[in-house]
Amino acid sequence: MDPRRLIALDEDDLAVISTHVQDSALRVGEIRWRPAEKRLVLGINRMDLDEIVAGKMQCRKLVSALRFDRVLTCQSRGIDMTQPAQELHLLGLEFHPGAAPGGTVALLFGSGGVLRIEVECLECELADLGLAEA
Repeated sequence: MDPRRLIALDEDDLAVISTHVQDSALRVGEIRWRPAEKRLVLGINRMDLDEIVAGKMQCRKLVSALRFDRVLTCQSRGIDMTQPAQELHLLGLEFHPGAAPGGTVALLFGSGGVLRIEVECLECELADLGLAEA
């Protein structure tokens, strides 16, 4: 496995990462908001898009970390943060510019839930950690 590491510093970069995390699965307990570090980290299981592009019928799943830095606030709607076992499906990421270079990022979930983070500037990383267990 060739681990992927993608960095987003602008809206176009974030759109690429959003494509790679589309339909990822995670549990509420895998969302880590660290206000003192200005960081939000999510542990996700995602499909390996390289396998799909290569035309393989059985696509492998990867364990990845999705990290946002320079986060000022983190708010949730439609997600019960007291239920760590609750499963979520990440549909995608949206950036809404604010006072440059900052703005807000919306993490959209299939259940209608949303994590909304306000960022000083956009700094996001998607890093593969290994293969998910079958």
